[in-house]
Amino acid sequence: MSGMSQARPQSLPPLLRLARGIDALNAGLGRSLAWLTLFLVLGTTIVVVLRYGFNIGATALQEAVLYAHALVFMGSAAWALQGNAHVRVDILYQRLSTRRRALIDLLGHLLLLLPLTLFIGWTSWDYVANSWSIREVSPETGGLRLVYLHKSIILILSCSLLLQGIADVIKGAYLLSAGAPRVDADHG
Repeated sequence: MSGMSQARPQSLPPLLRLARGIDALNAGLGRSLAWLTLFLVLGTTIVVVLRYGFNIGATALQEAVLYAHALVFMGSAAWALQGNAHVRVDILYQRLSTRRRALIDLLGHLLLLLPLTLFIGWTSWDYVANSWSIREVSPETGGLRLVYLHKSIILILSCSLLLQGIADVIKGAYLLSAGAPRVDADHG
């Protein structure tokens, strides 16, 4: 590896250190939440076996699987963005130079990602706050009493994507500026 990945963190400019810190935070969150997929498989299997094998409902477990599903996908979205794991049509993009791809990514983050994540956070704030104010619970008998936590996952999505967008903008700006250290594609 070359460039930024070989440089000691202390020798990096402050904004690149910030970007690396955000990368580490989102990667840690994503890796941690990825383990919930094991619970998704086991929990869903148990719910199905109980329902169809024994005619027993497991509402709390079913809702816990739903919450975990939301956490896996919404909580790990920034980690996926960081690793370019999102689905995209890149017929032309893949043929562009590194600098042109960086420019497209920078513009996409500035014009689409950051405004959208701010909009999501802003519009969902009251929705989540109202749920917290009444400590909203499941309307289902035997359901979880944590609906307000479930709704808070929207803010986790918004905050983590916003932070990752900022980190990517910083790295893209450094890549595009003359004489800047190389920012590795693996965000490393």
